[in-house]
Parts: sequence; C-alpha cells; structure tokens
Amino acid sequence: MTQAQTETAQTGVGVAGRDPETMTASTVEIGGERGWTPVCAYGDLIAGRGVAALVEGEQVAIFRDRTGEVYALANRDPFSGAYVMSRGIVGRRGDVPTVASPMYKQAFDLRTGECLDEETAPDGSSAVLRTWMVRVRE
Repeated sequence: MTQAQTETAQTGVGVAGRDPETMTASTVEIGGERGWTPVCAYGDLIAGRGVAALVEGEQVAIFRDRTGEVYALANRDPFSGAYVMSRGIVGRRGDVPTVASPMYKQAFDLRTGECLDEETAPDGSSAVLRTWMVRVRE
C-alpha cells in the first residue's frame, strides 16, 4: 500500500497534503493488540468534536481537530472515573493539541494522553490517558 492508502500508524494521524473534504469516505481505524478495528468514516468525524467507540472491549475517544488530524485516547477521565472524554472540548495550548475533560476541565495532550494540569489523579494513579494507534484508510 502507498502512503496515500494507509497513514503511518500513530496516535495522531494527519491528512497533510490531502484535502479533508476528499477523504470523507476514508475509514478511520484504531490499532489494538488484535489488529486494526474500523470505527467510522473520516467524514463522520466533526472537526473539533469527539466520538466514542468500543475497541477490543475498551471505550476509546476519537477526535478530529480543526486541522484534520485524528487522535484516539482512553474515554475514561482519570479524575472523575466517568467515561466522558469523547465529550471533551478540543483545543490547543500553544502548539499542543488538547482535549479538556468535560467534568473538571483538566487538559490532556491528544498526542500523548498526558494531563497538562496535574500529574496524578485523586486516587494516586498517573493522570495519563492511554493512547491508541490511528490510521485513515482510503
């Protein structure tokens, strides 16, 4: 496959050099331990919004930012324990693409899952969301 057919598997996959409008029928896939799971059409993702999908038994929050980049993170907010990250507010802190939890508003780096506001959750666990590999296939 050429790069136009399959993006490099990474947590944030872009559409650099491609017109997002022509990619509406492309498929967004999430990479897990058992391989790639198709989750939706690229055109179904609204820029600046998130959606939730069940991948290998885990809830995954999938985001398309306003530049067309696609990211996938764990849907569970480590501060509230609620599965709500897909409802978060997509934005930026400088050059860092972020999603803010809709519960307590902590911001997370969409590329790494790292919380930019606090290092640990209230239960003492690390405040880092699991990231998932993403690819967009034509």
